Amino acid sequence: MASAAQSNSDRSTLLVHAYIDGELDPVNAIAVGQQIATDPALAAESARVEALRRALREKLPATELPPGLEARVRAAVGIGQTSSTPSWRAMAASIALAMVVSSSATWLVTRTPTSDDMLEPVVAGHLRALMAPQPIDVASGDGHVVKPWFNGRIPQAPRVVDLSQAGFKLVGGRVDVVGRAGVPTLVYQIRQHLISVTAIPDAADASMNQTATAVRGYNVVQWNAGGVSYVAVSDVNAADLAKFARAFRDAR
Repeated sequence: MASAAQSNSDRSTLLVHAYIDGELDPVNAIAVGQQIATDPALAAESARVEALRRALREKLPATELPPGLEARVRAAVGIGQTSSTPSWRAMAASIALAMVVSSSATWLVTRTPTSDDMLEPVVAGHLRALMAPQPIDVASGDGHVVKPWFNGRIPQAPRVVDLSQAGFKLVGGRVDVVGRAGVPTLVYQIRQHLISVTAIPDAADASMNQTATAVRGYNVVQWNAGGVSYVAVSDVNAADLAKFARAFRDAR
């Protein structure tokens, strides 16, 4: 039973790699995307691989592939020239990533996350939530319900504030993954727009002022307070998101 479970886990991990590489057909891509959205372990693997790919692109120069590499990779993994299985490039990329992750070279590309490093997995969590059947794991507008729900699921429950007077309605919360760790995300609503605000503990700079940017077409506001880094993500306009962040920071 254990070996079967491990085999399924390994297969799911390979599918995540193929999904990120764009090697799946549309039907399987949708299925794997939905699985990533509902499985924290696969979501963590997806975020880790995406972060590692970016780091590799930034740190390693592009080089021409050695002659005969394709044939050797195909022979090693048993892929024929007309096989419908993931391409030799996808397999080679997965093998290379696995080698980097499992070796001491990981230290070169998986450094301590900076503020910018946090944004991509937080935005990815927001997108996965929007694609999921429900964008929240606990549905409630009562902070006395939402805050205790996190106890036992993550090391530190988030600060939950009532912002209804400012026009932002609390609708619930969920657990996202940043840097392989579960972190709390609260979800608020203004008009038809959802705002995800993720609280990442142990912020390096607890006094960072509020900053705004855009990632993947979504507005993002980030600030630190009390040793926690907060990242708010939404498709609402930048002015409303900045107003939300100020209201959250000022709430008692």
